[in-house]
Amino acid sequence: MNREMLMLVDAISREKNVERDVVFGAVESALAQATKKLYPGDVDIRVAVDRDSGDYETFRRWHVVPDEAGLQLPEQEILLFEAKEEMPDIEVDEYIEESVDSVPIGRIGAMAAKQVILQKIRDAEREMLLNDFMSRGDKIFVGTVKRLDKGDIIVEAGRVEGRLRRSEMIAKENLRNGDRVRAMIMEVDLTLRGAPIILSRSAPAFMIELFRQEVPEIEQGLLEIKSCARDPGSRAKIAVLSHDKRVDPIGTCVGVRGTRVNAVTNELAGERVDIVLWSEDPAQFVIGALAPANVSSIVVDEEKHAMDVVVDEENLAIAIGRGGQNVRLASDLTGWKINIMDANESAQKLALETDSSRKLFMEKLDVDEEIADILINEGFTSLEEVAYVPISELLEIESFDEDTINELRSRAKDALLTMEIAKEESAEGVSQNLRDLEGLDAELIPKLAEAGVHTRDDLADLAVDELTEITGHSADDAKALILKAREHWFAGQE
Repeated sequence: MNREMLMLVDAISREKNVERDVVFGAVESALAQATKKLYPGDVDIRVAVDRDSGDYETFRRWHVVPDEAGLQLPEQEILLFEAKEEMPDIEVDEYIEESVDSVPIGRIGAMAAKQVILQKIRDAEREMLLNDFMSRGDKIFVGTVKRLDKGDIIVEAGRVEGRLRRSEMIAKENLRNGDRVRAMIMEVDLTLRGAPIILSRSAPAFMIELFRQEVPEIEQGLLEIKSCARDPGSRAKIAVLSHDKRVDPIGTCVGVRGTRVNAVTNELAGERVDIVLWSEDPAQFVIGALAPANVSSIVVDEEKHAMDVVVDEENLAIAIGRGGQNVRLASDLTGWKINIMDANESAQKLALETDSSRKLFMEKLDVDEEIADILINEGFTSLEEVAYVPISELLEIESFDEDTINELRSRAKDALLTMEIAKEESAEGVSQNLRDLEGLDAELIPKLAEAGVHTRDDLADLAVDELTEITGHSADDAKALILKAREHWFAGQE
């Protein structure tokens, strides 16, 4: 039987044009799988085949794990202290092996063994083809539509296949068998059978790579695409920066008579592209990103990473765009939350903020309205600014003398200390299981306590809009935190 196995190995090796060692590895795996079926648990079996004689030995083995880790897989693991009783010099991550009876080749059947071996060979061939393809360093996958698979499109390039998921397609495209397709290579997932290369035509990275291929100046380092935001198949914005003063970034990306940008647009089912000049100044960057709307004024809130952008009535619809598309893309492109408003809305918001600051200063600093308004007119909006800005800035206020400034700073510091103590006291009722929740920082705990959220279940019961109102988080961040709080509800139900 051993001689027959050697002949089988040689035949498969020649037929599939693979190394004998690869085939022997497949044989060992097949024998190990057959042996595992003789044991009740999920044991770990190793088979070693002699490459010359065809003789083979079978071992059951246990992975050595640290004592403190405990046994996660009792049938396959052994604690270090137990392993040292058998082999004093053994270390963690090594193996204890015990020789067991080998399964005869005839027991699993020659045909069954051959099928297992051939599958292993196919897997090895597939991995070799993938490694060869990925070693070329291509970022864009170019192939033809081969078939549909559960809503996904399988794209074939030679002997390699990629998977274009429905969610990664451009909505209004209708791809059919035989159509030529270009898509961005996002990742390689070897657990997927048949088509392990995951593709995307909707990712911003795909547009960036298309421009890189159309605009040589990007590859040469003269231009750089800093960011990209897309509404796939409809509209997109890219931010470009020139590293050479002689090169116009926008004109270079557009090309002569629009040839370069049109090539990208045609590839992406007519998706219109706005090319924006990138700027280190966030406000200037946002103004450019909102084009073609003209901006009247802009207020930056660094703490909330947001901007209030004021436009006149004529530009309001343009700035927002159809269905909010323009402002949404501008926000994605710049990374800033953008609030579009007209002059009246801006004035109302400013009045509310001024009134809020006035009440804060009058209550916490124990001053009259006149002094509070002076602070507001000088640009102060919080107690922290009054307490900790350089004293030289306060001394520049003509209406205040040095004694008044020192008194205001002292009162502001006392008020902040009192508020901090109150926060800590309100947070004392918060349970430890809520404090330990991943993603919950120390600043959020007092806010939650003040809103009556003291346990993980209290947080889990909240709606997304309720949490955003309490914490000021984005809807996505609030949703993620609530789902994290609910995880223990479903533990053990898998």
